[in-house]
Amino acid sequence: MAIIYEARHFVLRTLDQPHVSREDGGHIVIDPRVAVEDRTQLTREQAIELVKLTMVGGTALKTVLGRSGIDIGRINYQDNGNWRAELHVHIYGRALNAKRQPYGHSLDFCGTREDFRREMGQLEPLNAADAAALREEITRLLADDKYRDF
Repeated sequence: MAIIYEARHFVLRTLDQPHVSREDGGHIVIDPRVAVEDRTQLTREQAIELVKLTMVGGTALKTVLGRSGIDIGRINYQDNGNWRAELHVHIYGRALNAKRQPYGHSLDFCGTREDFRREMGQLEPLNAADAAALREEITRLLADDKYRDF
């Protein structure tokens, strides 16, 4: 696991065992610094920061992996909380030529975390260079007029 970006209330990170492999589009998670059950428990400031981070995180994932030749056609944002019963938001890249999680299909995670690990095996995570490039791109995006005074 690598930290990609740290904001006031949230941390963006990679996973050692992603749900979507790097070549299929990649996977980032946004975790709150203080655990809450779901988004209804966020303050206004936290909610705004979370939305902003999902936007820049998805844009950065598409841009950074695109530079590596991974053509992401869509980003999926999911607030699951089924395998870990506290708020965390997943950002899934959906590559047009994905093999294990085909583009245009629903993501398939199996019933339980154990079933997923058994059936999907170890998927390729984002690497250290990806994390560094994502950090740089997120920092650049947050300085842009669109997000600066969000």
